[in-house]
Amino acid sequence: MPLSLREHVALARKDKTAIGHFNASTIDGIWAIADAAAKLSLPVIVGVSEGERDYIGVRQAAALVQSIREERDAPIFLDADHTYSFERVKEAVDAGFDAVIFDGAQLSLAENIEATKKCVEYVRSVSQRTGLDVLVEGELGFIGTSSKVLDAVPAGAAVTEAEMTKPADALKFVRETGVDLLAPAVGNVHGVIRGGDPALDVKRVKEIAEAVGLPLVLHGASGNTAEDVRKTVANGVAIVHVNTELRIAYRAGLIKSLSENQDEVAPYKYLKPAKLSMQKVVEEKLKTIGGL
Repeated sequence: MPLSLREHVALARKDKTAIGHFNASTIDGIWAIADAAAKLSLPVIVGVSEGERDYIGVRQAAALVQSIREERDAPIFLDADHTYSFERVKEAVDAGFDAVIFDGAQLSLAENIEATKKCVEYVRSVSQRTGLDVLVEGELGFIGTSSKVLDAVPAGAAVTEAEMTKPADALKFVRETGVDLLAPAVGNVHGVIRGGDPALDVKRVKEIAEAVGLPLVLHGASGNTAEDVRKTVANGVAIVHVNTELRIAYRAGLIKSLSENQDEVAPYKYLKPAKLSMQKVVEEKLKTIGGL
């Protein structure tokens, strides 16, 4: 019997490794993630944000990942990344996603708890009815919303000690919502900052992990040093999100391919180098966090 995502996360937490979560905007992006994980024999999560799943198709993304999992007998899972409403959480759960993230980071703590709890209750009702085990992740602390290259830290992002997620708030949030996973703000930001991302507060990661007793998720790991990311994994992070670096690699690979093959009109030929560029980044990140 194949292990569930919940079981893979528990194993990663026990072994002080992490599962890589990589976003895809296209089908070849999904294949880049799947092929990298298969090459290294590691579990992996494909993430699709609201915009990404609108482009690929909600049910289409679910069907493709499920088909790869079944065909290869491989631990590849699908997550509804950064979802901002109950309706869109429900949509992903009903489509067969393995995990969903309700992002209430810009709400007040009370509002975030109320909205996240509603999502958890729906997922639990579906699990009881169908037997499917869907993980629910909550977010506490704003880290920006853009997966792109930025000139500065996003306005309002919690990167100072006073702004970051507090262990006491994290414990209250987890107890009152019933989430399976928690994504805190620990100096991480979405996107890549020109000149270098802020250092991660690895001590705070440990304090939050010990307070809540749940696997933590590190969002916005593009641009952070491998050493910082490894330290967060050692201190309680069980899932690491990467998106912007993949987008940069894909775009650069595509530009290079088109410039070198200006007469080529077959998309599957000029897109392949872009897919391989993305796959290379996935492999490097998996080696950093996967205990290899």
